[in-house]
Amino acid sequence: MSSAVPPMFLSRRGFLRAVAATAVAVPVLGVAAGRATAADAYDTLRLKWRDLMLGTGFDATAEPYKSKLSALGTTAATLRSTMAVASGSLWPDLDYADPDPNTDTASYGYSAALGTSFSRLRTLAEAYSQPGTGVTGNAALLTEILAGLDHLHTERYNNTQATYGNWYNWQIGIPQALLDICVFLYDSLGATRIADYAAAIDHFVPDSAVATYSGTSTGANRVDLCRVIALRGVVAKTPAKIATARNALSPVFPYVTAGDGLYADGSFVQHTVVPYAGSYGSVMLGGLSLLFALLKGSTWEVTDSGRQVIFDSVEKAYAPFLFNGLAMDSVSGRAVSRGVQTTDTRRILQDDHGRGHAIIACIALLAQSASSAESARWQSMVKGWIARASYAPILTDPTLGVAAAARLAAVRNGTATAAAEPTGHRLFPGMDRAVHRRTAWAANVSMASGRITYYENGNGENVRGWHSGSGMLYWWGKDFANGQYSDSFWPTVDPYRLPGTTASKKVLADGAGGTWGASRPDVKWVGGASDGTYATVGQYLKGLSSTLVAKKSWFFLDDAIVCLGAGIRGRDATGVESVVENRNLGAAGVHAFTVDGTAQSTALGWNATLTGAKWAQLAGHAGYVFPGGATVKALRATRTGAWSDINAGGTTDPITRRYLTLWFDHGTDPTDATYSYLLMPGATTTATAARAADTTYLTTLANTDNQQGVAVPSLGFTGVNFWFAGTVGTLTTTAPAAVMIRESAGTATICVSDPMRQSATIDVTWNRPVSAVTSKDSTVQTISTGTALTLRITPGTLGATHKAVVTLT
Repeated sequence: MSSAVPPMFLSRRGFLRAVAATAVAVPVLGVAAGRATAADAYDTLRLKWRDLMLGTGFDATAEPYKSKLSALGTTAATLRSTMAVASGSLWPDLDYADPDPNTDTASYGYSAALGTSFSRLRTLAEAYSQPGTGVTGNAALLTEILAGLDHLHTERYNNTQATYGNWYNWQIGIPQALLDICVFLYDSLGATRIADYAAAIDHFVPDSAVATYSGTSTGANRVDLCRVIALRGVVAKTPAKIATARNALSPVFPYVTAGDGLYADGSFVQHTVVPYAGSYGSVMLGGLSLLFALLKGSTWEVTDSGRQVIFDSVEKAYAPFLFNGLAMDSVSGRAVSRGVQTTDTRRILQDDHGRGHAIIACIALLAQSASSAESARWQSMVKGWIARASYAPILTDPTLGVAAAARLAAVRNGTATAAAEPTGHRLFPGMDRAVHRRTAWAANVSMASGRITYYENGNGENVRGWHSGSGMLYWWGKDFANGQYSDSFWPTVDPYRLPGTTASKKVLADGAGGTWGASRPDVKWVGGASDGTYATVGQYLKGLSSTLVAKKSWFFLDDAIVCLGAGIRGRDATGVESVVENRNLGAAGVHAFTVDGTAQSTALGWNATLTGAKWAQLAGHAGYVFPGGATVKALRATRTGAWSDINAGGTTDPITRRYLTLWFDHGTDPTDATYSYLLMPGATTTATAARAADTTYLTTLANTDNQQGVAVPSLGFTGVNFWFAGTVGTLTTTAPAAVMIRESAGTATICVSDPMRQSATIDVTWNRPVSAVTSKDSTVQTISTGTALTLRITPGTLGATHKAVVTLT
């Protein structure tokens, strides 16, 4: 598969993330050991890259730089003490001599060991080059690095060696590390080594690697390959290579309508079917921000007008998934399973906050190449994220390098006004995701269809993410619960009870469904309609490796999300559940849980069947309302797991977390089960009880296998998911559709989409007097007004929302 990486080579995303993050520095003169003067255009670019990688203008004796540089020195000291040149290895724990070289799992481990050997040498070279590491400019260290480079070149990475294992190590991981070393130690390498390394890179990464935009040369991978070719051209002073790399970036820029890349709706997909803005998308953005900055002002500057798509993606594709500094897990693929991993002398935590910090660092760097207006907006956004990142402060993130910290500190201390988190709703039909933001909270729903996979696993990573595309509903508070999914959620949560999902209890094997997103449900109706504030969203769910089917709807409102389920069926001789909540209470949480005004036990192991429950509230988290009363089950329990349970490269240390779980038990092989509840993030017991008592707040218009819909008169909101054509209340459609109406002060906005992406036209009739259509999208035709309104929608193929604004009689 295109970007497969074995767990032991943590550093495809861990290493690259750290390297990309390190690059967020203002390229000005004045850095540590070995800084030379530019003699030509190539030297200028090489020194600029050095500044981008190492940073400039920071005080090595001040925090957070002092601690970061000290940690780098400590890592270097450990690596030096264990490095031992031997046949088939440079470190005893990294045997790269594959006895049976091919592309099987075992060979992946050997190629990963070679890649890690180069990344360790890069760490040593960085420690030598940075100030304040304790080994800055150390002659003995330089000799050891050169000996290591000579050894690896002689034995493996040369222009006569055949590849084995993972293509990524040979074409991206190793050459990127090697070229950084060449930049850091350029004056010490000599012409012969430079020529030899250039020849090796040409052998493994020929120009043909970027000749066509296909296979392993798309999206983030293409940008990584261009970085290799461009820097090879810089270091060896070959202008054609730099031009080739620049030109090969152009296919990355245009919007796509299927497969890998950026979509006009803000979606980002990699591996053809995996939403990936938080991981591969971050790498792509980081690589482009580096290359744009490197080549700016040179003969090879990136001037393709298509690059505006990348600038636009900051606010369309990345910012919507950033909240208080974290990047939402629904767009990070198998990376969510990495957690705590051991690399060299450090235990590195990879979580939603770390992934968010890396993206924020990329945005800060990209601002150097953007327009003044874009740069000003992005600096305000960055400053806001820094200010709100109280759970995991950004500047002291140990995975961000010195250069990133320096750049971000400059933004924090600058004149920009910190931007608040935006409010509103964003649908991403290109990757079956939706994000809802209010002033006090944010939520995100993750779905799957014939276009988007249930989940991605590969290389032994994320082997139990089976149901994360079955309507998982994530949410965070403005100033609470920002560590909900960071605090060892993934290795400890019950994978059959992910919050928001409907799932069969059928036992699944690790990695069930195949690798690299191979399994997708045979369904089309997934999507919704939104006016940018509220939304109607639905998913026709078919369970992974089970007979489960269900219709699930979410209506995203002001202080609540209304959740409906219907047509829930299964024939696997096992139970089916819809999970209202599965809240991570941390290592010692005893949060009060109140049901209909009665406090429930805080004892671990407490469980209950709550018959006729009207409402429940979990202190410090949320309120839950069950219209008309419902029978739900609840459990307060501890769960113990290890990152290695879900990721072959994870640590084996046992971790225990407490959970409060609330769910509908549909029983074994249900025939036509339903559910209905409101999630009210941040609601107190008083607010939750008041909503439950207000029988006028919500009207359920339908909750069947054919249609699901609600009306909230106080908000002027009506939302209906028509799984089949028909009539619900005052609305009729001639084809499957998602319809949302919002009335206000004598006007109404009608929003319609075709989530199935196959109808030629959809006629929508609203049995409500309308005097005129005052504005409409070009895809909307007015058929009639007067005592009722009929609109004809020509929806196209991408599941977009089509709008019309009308005047009510």
